[in-house]
Amino acid sequence: MKRGLIITLGIIAVIVILIISVIGWGVGVYNKMVGLNEGVNQAWSQVENQYQRRYDLIPNLVETVKGVADFEKETYTAVTEARAKVGQIKLSADQLSDPQAFQQFQQAQDGLSSALSRLLVVSENYPQLKANENFLQLQAQLEGTENRISVERMKFNQVVQDYNTQIKRFPAAIIAGMTGFKDKAYFRAAAGAEQAPKVQF
Repeated sequence: MKRGLIITLGIIAVIVILIISVIGWGVGVYNKMVGLNEGVNQAWSQVENQYQRRYDLIPNLVETVKGVADFEKETYTAVTEARAKVGQIKLSADQLSDPQAFQQFQQAQDGLSSALSRLLVVSENYPQLKANENFLQLQAQLEGTENRISVERMKFNQVVQDYNTQIKRFPAAIIAGMTGFKDKAYFRAAAGAEQAPKVQF
C-alpha cells in the first residue's frame, strides 16, 4: 500500500513539474515577444522622429527657394504637395502589421523624397541660391536628415526581422498565434531604385 502511494505521489510530482515547466517556458516566450515588439515600436518612433524633422525643414527650404524670382514654380509646388500628402498619412505603431497602410505611408514618404531631390537638383542651376547662406544651411540639414532617415529605416528593418523571426519559429509560433502577435512590415526600396540613373555628358 505504501509503495503504491509513493508511486502515485511521484507521478503527480512529475506531472506538476512538467506543467510548471511548460507554463514557465510559455511565459518566457511570450515575454520575449513582448520585448521584441516594444523594440519594433521604439525603432518606429525613431523613424518617425527623422521624418518629422524633414517635414519641419521643408517650409523654410521652400520659402528660401521662392525668394529666387525665376525659380521653377512647379518644382516647389511639387514639394509642397508631396509634403501635404505626407501630412495626411499617419501610421501608428499599431498599424505596422497592416501591409497596405505601411505601403501607403512609404509611398508618400518616397514621393516627398523624390520631389525634394528634384528641388535640390534644379537649384544647382541658380547661382543666387548656391550663394544664399540660408539655403546652403537648409540643404545641409536636409541632406543630414535624409542620411538619418536611411539609418533609422535600416535599424527598423533589423528589429522587425528579429521580431518576425521569433514569432514564426516553432513552437513560439503557437504562442504568437494565440496571443495576437502578427508580422510587421519592412521598408522596401523605392520603385525604380534597382535601375541605375542615366548620366549624359
